[in-house]
Amino acid sequence: MASTNQSPFYKKAEEKFLNAQTDAERLIWLEEMIRECPKHKSSEKMLANLKTRRIKLIEKIDRIKKSKKSSKTNQESIRKYDMQVALVGETNSGKSSIMSLITNANSKISDSLFTTQSPIQGIMDYDGVQIQIIDLPSVKNENFDVGIANTADLILMVITGLSQIEALNKFIPKANGKKLIIFNKTDLLNEAEKRKISETLKSKKYNFIMLSCKDKQNIEELKEKIFQSFNITRVYLKEPGKNPSNKPLIMQPNSTILDVAKKISKQMASNIKEVHIWGPSSKFPNQRIGLSHVVKDKDIVEFKTK
Repeated sequence: MASTNQSPFYKKAEEKFLNAQTDAERLIWLEEMIRECPKHKSSEKMLANLKTRRIKLIEKIDRIKKSKKSSKTNQESIRKYDMQVALVGETNSGKSSIMSLITNANSKISDSLFTTQSPIQGIMDYDGVQIQIIDLPSVKNENFDVGIANTADLILMVITGLSQIEALNKFIPKANGKKLIIFNKTDLLNEAEKRKISETLKSKKYNFIMLSCKDKQNIEELKEKIFQSFNITRVYLKEPGKNPSNKPLIMQPNSTILDVAKKISKQMASNIKEVHIWGPSSKFPNQRIGLSHVVKDKDIVEFKTK
């Protein structure tokens, strides 16, 4: 930006601009440069360039503010379920197509870049268990919500090329959840190519699945893999004289009857008179048990309160 015949005030502002650490600081000194720029015919082009740069800088600052606000809103509005899954991938990897096939959500599907502009959540119902699936914007999109990716219990890394695995991992270095690689769009590959990719993924001991949304190949297998990724205990509640609930309570392994009661209601947990159980952890149907009894997957529990 330096130019001959500029005043010392302009040159000082320009130096401050070049050494600024933030966009807010750059804007301050850029506006000072505009004020100090000579207002005659030979400097018209230079002044126009400065004003154009100012407009672009303001747009950038506004865009970042909106992105931060959007990210905060997303994390506040998307309540985390017992089981949360995040779809992560580059643009046009097929995340939205997968989302539409395995959940009740309708993600926007398009061949254009950056179709998903904000996190979209849906529910995958598997064997009576509701699993929360969140389709995140592309990792290269400014609206990519790394906060959700970091806290999700399972990351579905959707790829269409092996090199994308390392690229995606760079965007989620602090992700705590398990990872399942989905090699998508296998309908574009021949059998030899699919075999080679599968063997490569196996040799690296990745947890993966080969998928085609177009042909709906391995969609049910994907659902099962997602469910099997969670180490959970399903407990079905039963009211006296009624059938068990179809929707299970999701508990951690080695949970006790008291843990189950507290998850329902702390008040109820303090008013339990007796408990009966059916299922894998019972010695016989309708067994009366104590609060320290450890439940197993698919147990049916009946509480009687005081």
